[in-house]
Amino acid sequence: MRQQNEEPIDAVITWVNGSSEAHRSARHKYMVEARRPLHENAINPHRWACNNEILYCLQSIHNFAPWTRNIWIVVDGETPDLSRLSDELRAKVSFVLHRDIFKEFNTVLPTFNSLAIESLIWRIDGLSECFMYFNDDVFLTAPLNPNDVFRDFSPVLRGKWVDYSDILRDPTVRRDPSKFNHYMQLNAASLMGFDESTLFCSAHVVHPLRRSVMARLFVQYSEAFIDNIGHRFRDLSQFLPQGLHNHACILAQDAVIHTVDDHRHIRSGQGLGQSLSETMSLLQSAASPEIKFLCVNDLPKLESVISGVNEWLGQVIGGFPDMPRCDRL
Repeated sequence: MRQQNEEPIDAVITWVNGSSEAHRSARHKYMVEARRPLHENAINPHRWACNNEILYCLQSIHNFAPWTRNIWIVVDGETPDLSRLSDELRAKVSFVLHRDIFKEFNTVLPTFNSLAIESLIWRIDGLSECFMYFNDDVFLTAPLNPNDVFRDFSPVLRGKWVDYSDILRDPTVRRDPSKFNHYMQLNAASLMGFDESTLFCSAHVVHPLRRSVMARLFVQYSEAFIDNIGHRFRDLSQFLPQGLHNHACILAQDAVIHTVDDHRHIRSGQGLGQSLSETMSLLQSAASPEIKFLCVNDLPKLESVISGVNEWLGQVIGGFPDMPRCDRL
């Protein structure tokens, strides 16, 4: 373990407006030009949907982790409208273009692949050594302390140990979009020498990352990284960058495995074909004081099941300054 972390902690969020005409046209162009069939998980329009979740994400950081030094939003060119947020919050935000972090690899741009982007976010100029990586559909829902994400510079990892041996034995699983992420975790763990029967599967939460660890891995596994960033769309051959980071830290005994259940994940399609009471129970549990992290994979689809979810989410993340009170769904 290192000395107590007294360094600042930044946040990094990846964002894209997949609804813009420019993004849709570019996606279509490169999908058509693909040299082989693309996986269903890689081309689902939901992957690039923009439903203003980033406003909830940013506001949740402001409300529950005000100690965050800088917030970096990685974009392809277009930036989100943050005018609804306070001046104090917006002062912490800086935008970083894909070309800024890809630099000498700009020939692979444009990219529509979160795995490629995640492989290089550590190259943001001015980024702190310890930083938190957010997808824009991940939110804080209760006060967060720095030691909830880093302890003595060691990342605090949330997830579980899993056995994915069956996945490798069943080739039909490769076509299942819901299992795509399993392969990304498998590939990351394998690079670090972990067996498919014992690997750490990251939860859908904020990912604490060390910039120096990612820089070292980039040099050590340069061919794998170059391959990872070379796919314009997600591919089964890729690895999950935060998964590689986590297994590297676990191997070095420089990680803390968090065992308390303090996060909730509302998957895409939650509530469809299920009883309303089951979905309501999940949402109510997400609003419990002991829950610190919430991931909502498809907010519009959830809204179609339960009216008023946007207002509910606004309250769960601590509220916006101009938001009316919403006590119940």
